Amino acid sequence: MSKLVHQEAVFADVIRDRHSVRKYDPSFKISREELTELLTEATLAPSGANIQPWRFFVIDEPSLKQVLLPIAFNQEQVVQASAVIAVLADTQADSKVDQIYGAAVEAGYMTEQAKETLTANIRRHYADASAEVVSSLMVDCGLASMQLMLAAKARGYDTVAMGGYNKQAFQETFGIPDRYKSVMLIAVGKAAQQAHATVRLPIEDVTFWNEYTGEK
Repeated sequence: MSKLVHQEAVFADVIRDRHSVRKYDPSFKISREELTELLTEATLAPSGANIQPWRFFVIDEPSLKQVLLPIAFNQEQVVQASAVIAVLADTQADSKVDQIYGAAVEAGYMTEQAKETLTANIRRHYADASAEVVSSLMVDCGLASMQLMLAAKARGYDTVAMGGYNKQAFQETFGIPDRYKSVMLIAVGKAAQQAHATVRLPIEDVTFWNEYTGEK
């Protein structure tokens, strides 16, 4: 088997084996070192103009998970999982544009002229945090979130993404400024019980080829 075929097989296993797990072994802990590695892998996801608007708020202290529990409507995975990662979208992500593009210039990936042009465009784009801007940030953060969950599965861990929580209470309780938009919570840990099986719609029920042919 060629290296490429082997990689494809491994990746196929990861995406097929990933399921939303809600029962975790509360005695199992993922080290902060490994959590940091997972987050680093998540940041390899693509983003518009490589602005990388995702920010991660990690809760791994048992006492703070208990604080989060009622905010997350008492979903038990919040306290059972090794950690809960809140994915945030930074509406002032352009604040790091000089750092990002400066590093790209230094690495030889971008010219200084391209950096100046892109920087000016990004600053104009972020000057007004419109619904369109926020929507694009949410897309970018969704890509990083999925990458995080796949990276966790590749390491033998399980996850569940949670949109069911009081976002306002979460940000107020944990002192997160309004510049950040709460995208989702992701519980990560060792499964104590397998996820229940799910089904997917046939691909022909969700795909159009080149033209809209009617409601599906």
